[in-house]
Amino acid sequence: MLSPGSLQLLIGVVHVVLAVGVSAHIVLTKDDPRSAIGWIGLVWLTPLIGSALYVFLGVNRIRRRAGELRRDRVGAGMTPTGSHALPQPAVPYERIPRDLRPLAQLIGRVTGVPLVAGNAVEPLVDGDEGYPAMLAAIDGARSTVAFATYIFDRGAVADRFVDALASAAARGVQVRVLIDGVGARYSRPTIVGALRRRGVTVEQFLPSAFPFSHPYFNLRNHRKLMIVDGATGFCGGLNIRDACLRALAPRHPTQDIHFQFRGPVVRQLMSAFAFDWQFAARESLDVETWFPPVDDAGPVLARGIPDGPDEDFEALIFTLLGAIAQARRRIRIVTPYFLPDPPIIDALKVAALRGVEVEIVLPSRGNLRTVQWAQTAQLGQVLRGGCRVYLTPPPFDHSKLFTVDGQWSLVGSTNWDPRSLRLNFEYAVECYDADLTARLDAVIDAKRAAARRYNLMDSRLRPLPVKLRDGLVWLAQPYL
Repeated sequence: MLSPGSLQLLIGVVHVVLAVGVSAHIVLTKDDPRSAIGWIGLVWLTPLIGSALYVFLGVNRIRRRAGELRRDRVGAGMTPTGSHALPQPAVPYERIPRDLRPLAQLIGRVTGVPLVAGNAVEPLVDGDEGYPAMLAAIDGARSTVAFATYIFDRGAVADRFVDALASAAARGVQVRVLIDGVGARYSRPTIVGALRRRGVTVEQFLPSAFPFSHPYFNLRNHRKLMIVDGATGFCGGLNIRDACLRALAPRHPTQDIHFQFRGPVVRQLMSAFAFDWQFAARESLDVETWFPPVDDAGPVLARGIPDGPDEDFEALIFTLLGAIAQARRRIRIVTPYFLPDPPIIDALKVAALRGVEVEIVLPSRGNLRTVQWAQTAQLGQVLRGGCRVYLTPPPFDHSKLFTVDGQWSLVGSTNWDPRSLRLNFEYAVECYDADLTARLDAVIDAKRAAARRYNLMDSRLRPLPVKLRDGLVWLAQPYL
């Protein structure tokens, strides 16, 4: 048995060895010197405990685990942008608006996806416009339906989609449905069994071992994609649930916006789905069947942007930063959750300080209480920089819109929070078109007209206990 002195010496040696090794890992992997200094201080000043805390909390396993899962379950020849990232002719540089050419170049280099011409984009407000358009497309399908969603909740809306998908499968259409493994559990029993009983081929994306849903699980497929006959695509924020259909007068309604696409960009949506499908189902979708030639359908220049904690890591963060830096007149953001990283906060402040009008439209009452508290604590930073914040009244607004200078817009499934930008798989589409951006700005105008301005005085006048609560929750911002 070791004497007290020998035990103390052994613990000291172990501490030094661990601290040296952990400090080396911190120096080699951390990008933020403040974070690195903090962790190194904790490791050295709290023997053994600091090293243990770093191993469990300080190492970013999300990206590594996502990459390992993709590599393990996806066959050879796959690419981050999709299992069949077929060559597409990029838009000639001269066709891109002069002010936006640097942004288009940036996003092209970050994503490796070409900007393509000839697209038509139709905004669909709430499930009242989105669901009928999606159901009509399924009913008219002749060869294929690819459908991916985060939540497929039981109810009247789900019943309509199950009927439409089952009818398509029964008449010989190839149907593939991909539901996130956590999002599938928002209702019990899950919709998966009902789809399979009706003859629909369905898989879950990373099925959860837990028998319940939770909004803070990581590595979720938050994408909402539907592609019919390889020619008509849908993407946006709409999940499949009764709350999004205002005509049903649900108890807790949710506002949202979805988009219908026609033209060459649909092949990029299909490519993203095919990649996710092969990952989840281990089935490679036939190119000839699922990727038919697509004709030009409209004037919009567009590009799909896949994002996730794998090879596409931080694609959307660079997109947001690039668009903010490119803005000359106006930036408009609509998001249900606003907890961006410090570089994005700083970029918005810099844009406002150089004279760009920055508007951020948020719901006054969110559906995730802790996110709302942390978000409120962080709003003071953008308000002090000169950004304008507007809070919309209930019902909860789940819409995601981002427009710049009346010429460029970003739509899709992405929220402005760490979970969307770093921890989950998302899909967005950037669009270069003044007419489309004007339509989206009109949607934002309507939201802002009903909203109340939230200013710096509102932030300062919160009661001290509320400020403390919000600030303490904000410390967990990277995990919310």
